Amino acid sequence: MRIGELAEASGTTTKTLRFYEEAGLLPPPERTANGYRDYAPDTLVRLDFVRRGRTAGLTLAQIREVLDIRDAGVAPCQHVHDLLEDRLGDLDQQIADLQALRHTVAHLRDGAATSDPTNCDATTVCRYL
Repeated sequence: MRIGELAEASGTTTKTLRFYEEAGLLPPPERTANGYRDYAPDTLVRLDFVRRGRTAGLTLAQIREVLDIRDAGVAPCQHVHDLLEDRLGDLDQQIADLQALRHTVAHLRDGAATSDPTNCDATTVCRYL
């Protein structure tokens, strides 16, 4: 399958496919006599895995690690489990950080709710931030 056909079938762009190939996410494709890339049909499965990995928040480097393990003939299940465990920890921390930020912003907003512009100190931009 030529690069344009693969891009259309996978819902991506030819630029992305070239990037993935350069980044090691896709193996170098065969070349036709006139030099065009000729991707195997199973490349779609690999691209779907990359998309699902990105959706889960994995980096391209982490996805490449999983693909390298699979390409070596080993099931990457434990490695994927460990990556997802780490990702959950990151998400939990991000949620906690966002909750703390929300609390701070709500407190600032509440302070600004009863503002009186006539009492504003001209030497500050805004006393509520």
